[in-house]
Amino acid sequence: QVQLVESGGGLVQPGGSLRLSCAVSGNIFSANVMGWYRRAPGKERELVAAFTSSGNTNYADSVKGRFTITRDNTKNTIYLQMNSLKPEDTAVYYCNVARWDLPNYNYWGQGTQVTVSS
Repeated sequence: QVQLVESGGGLVQPGGSLRLSCAVSGNIFSANVMGWYRRAPGKERELVAAFTSSGNTNYADSVKGRFTITRDNTKNTIYLQMNSLKPEDTAVYYCNVARWDLPNYNYWGQGTQVTVSS
């Protein structure tokens, strides 16, 4: 059984920082993508940052230069460091691990709320 558990969300003032964590338990075989998505009120879910199987990292244009995705393979944990936060970053952030080659899978965490407000 695979589980993704996010933590680290909360309320922060504009310009502040937060670090999200996603602890992955269970057997994940060669994921094609490991990353973070978010869904803001009234908007579609969007990719924030992700590692790809080719070794690249992808970022949404809106977070480039402010957010950094990292991982600790010894702890099976993915992180999202968020700096210079803006009110428009307010959303529920979800961790995702997916593989579209066989054996395919697509796992999501429960989400963690990030609110940027003064």
